[in-house]
Amino acid sequence: MKISEIFFSLQGEGVEIGLPTVFVRLFACDLRCNWCDTMYAVEGRDFRDHSVSEVLSEIEKHECKRVCITGGEPLIQIKEVEELSNYLIKDNYKILLETSGHKMPPPILWSENSTISMDCKCPSSSMQDRMDFDLFIKLRPKDQLKFVIQDERDYEYARDVLNRYNIKANIVFQPTHGSDLGWITKKVIDDKLEFIRVLPQLHKIIWGDKRGV
Repeated sequence: MKISEIFFSLQGEGVEIGLPTVFVRLFACDLRCNWCDTMYAVEGRDFRDHSVSEVLSEIEKHECKRVCITGGEPLIQIKEVEELSNYLIKDNYKILLETSGHKMPPPILWSENSTISMDCKCPSSSMQDRMDFDLFIKLRPKDQLKFVIQDERDYEYARDVLNRYNIKANIVFQPTHGSDLGWITKKVIDDKLEFIRVLPQLHKIIWGDKRGV
């Protein structure tokens, strides 16, 4: 596996925000979002080659049964992710997969011990045309669909997607790092979107824009 980093921290995003978690960040992505904050896991040579067993050993050192598989785009390495997830679930770990809405997660990640966090890319990312909206419909009530929102165009785009598709998952509106939470919060309240969670990136509030947290 091409691994960017493995570390133990608090979950900074989505419905599991604040929970202690082991992060396994895989290297490489086939999208190029304008506001990407993990380019070190997207381009270049800043990764280590690990076997699945070596990754498992690194995870076990942290003595935490909650694992987030993220990237980059982790499903580029789908066979390795599937193998790793099988081992983790057999050992009673809980998995959160962070992925974009353009690749189908393997069957093991639709199990009871795993949650899928899927991104719907908005226009500010320039990747909105790569989304597979059929994937969003497949998400379960325990899963989450996250919209990273930079401006009003993104907000209107996200609201239109939610109006057009019957999505059962938890919905998160996450402002891009450094932008104001207030205007999104006001829009959600004014529009009476009572099923939307407006959440910041907690890890950046605590530690700033740095790696390994």
